[in-house]
Amino acid sequence: MILLAHMEINISIDKEFKKYIQSIWLRKIVKIVIAAENVGTTRLEMSLVITGDEQIHQLNLKYLEEDRPTDVLSFPMNEYPQKLFTPGVDDVIHLGDVIISYSTAVRQAQEHNHSVNQEIIILLIHGILHLFGYDHDIPARKQVMNARETVILKTIEE
Repeated sequence: MILLAHMEINISIDKEFKKYIQSIWLRKIVKIVIAAENVGTTRLEMSLVITGDEQIHQLNLKYLEEDRPTDVLSFPMNEYPQKLFTPGVDDVIHLGDVIISYSTAVRQAQEHNHSVNQEIIILLIHGILHLFGYDHDIPARKQVMNARETVILKTIEE
């Protein structure tokens, strides 16, 4: 696994969920996912927000025109994956933001019969891969993204 020289991960957890999830654990998972993408020793920055259904519903409506809550949203800083690794003026690659609904993660964990932590890991992988330009808008791209998610999840489980 490649270690990154500098990675700034800004984590915000809504106060109602702070008793259920720890920033240090989230940071560890994020680092593993990003390192799995073999980005080298460049300087990276991203933000992660753990919130509830109401907040993610508002974001989903405002930015994606979907009038419903969702499990994870990703907002890449760069629309074009080929330009992803072009550092900004501060020599830092700004990946973007990932927002996860803890409330939805709890429901989905119950539906899939695994732990909430497992669901959060799955959502983190999915959200971060979107920051790297992966998508599931057409079957071929969905297959590539799903395969990558599976590989990264296995890496984390080991």
